Amino acid sequence: MTDLATVDYFSDHAISQDPYEYWDHMREQGPVFREPVHGVVAVTGYEETLAAFKDHDSFSAVNAIGGPFPPLPFEPEGDDITEQIEAHRHLFPIHEHMVVMDPPAHERARSLLSKLLTPRRLKENEEFMWRLVDDQLDQFIADGRCEFLSQYAKPFATSAIIDLLGVPEPDRPEFLAALGADRSARGRVGSLDGAPVGRDPLKYLDDKFAGYLADRRREPRDDVLSGMATARYPDGSIPDLTEVVKPATFLFAAGQETVTKLLSAAVQTLGDLPEYQQTLREHPDRIPAFIEESLRMHSPTKVDFRLVRKSTKLGGVALPAGTIVMLCLGAANRDPRKFPDPHEFRPDRKNVREHIAFGRGIHTCAGAPLARVEGRITIRRLLDRLRDIRIDADQHGPMRRRRYAYEPTFLLRGLTELHIEFTPSA
Repeated sequence: MTDLATVDYFSDHAISQDPYEYWDHMREQGPVFREPVHGVVAVTGYEETLAAFKDHDSFSAVNAIGGPFPPLPFEPEGDDITEQIEAHRHLFPIHEHMVVMDPPAHERARSLLSKLLTPRRLKENEEFMWRLVDDQLDQFIADGRCEFLSQYAKPFATSAIIDLLGVPEPDRPEFLAALGADRSARGRVGSLDGAPVGRDPLKYLDDKFAGYLADRRREPRDDVLSGMATARYPDGSIPDLTEVVKPATFLFAAGQETVTKLLSAAVQTLGDLPEYQQTLREHPDRIPAFIEESLRMHSPTKVDFRLVRKSTKLGGVALPAGTIVMLCLGAANRDPRKFPDPHEFRPDRKNVREHIAFGRGIHTCAGAPLARVEGRITIRRLLDRLRDIRIDADQHGPMRRRRYAYEPTFLLRGLTELHIEFTPSA
């Protein structure tokens, strides 16, 4: 039996597989509580997490990805460590990406994404996705079974973001293979010329998009990449090429991860709660709420981190400058003060859209609208074309005694495999 009072959240395998009992225990100590192993302040309350997300003056996103790893590259001094953060920012993981930036750099980087995520472009991408979903299903529907992540979720999510970013058609198979989303790869990490790129997808994407955008700056064309290459900051200044590349590649990588986890969680729910299948077929207008409740129940990002920039209080707890704060999105989305019966799947909740699976404030996931559309289209067409969607009991155990395996990471929550069976619709 795991001792929840002394468990190491960051390394305990059992907690990585099922963190909810641990989070409930932490919340009982208080919605803002310093965990005993690493001294990280865990925020499990919904209102407290929301407050920290919105207070970017007191909470820096510089450590958003790694949290306490590696340790801070400086010894915090005083009640305002803003200057220390800026002097050492280049020593933090992925410091050049928007997700760990603070204002004003964050606003400048995000402004470049707004040139890409226009209503027209998102509409064109949605039209592509309606064709893509049927193409993906055609690959395995006659089999009556599939491993959903490798045969649908990963290639679908990757192909959708490839299209959004305007990757040229001849290069798309290479992207799918390199990012482990090739239909024929069945989930294994791809490689180019024998060199695996799955271990460092951001580097691969940086190199590819730097090449595309440099070419478009030399010779603009009538395509999405040229629009990105010629984008300017709000003040009219021209960004360095790398400043355009980074937001696009992080959107690509993060969008692929988040959508894959969202899709698999939604289909897992359809298999474990089969009564929703016919309900959603008869009432497709309820699919968006079903997606939102899936996000609340299975937040793809389990935790996000902040570094206290200026000494402050959160939930009545004093936080000195330099404190590492762990915002537990998965716990906040099951806070009973906000969501009654939080461990129950209830898509009819009046506040079903108020979860914070995509964060909140200036760091709200830029790809959230895209992820929601991918979820809605996928569930709609799955229910149109498949009947009696079932979790494969040989692989995952019988109903109410399932055996699911999740990625062994403290940061993200996603299935490693999801085997389903079904009957193709006539």
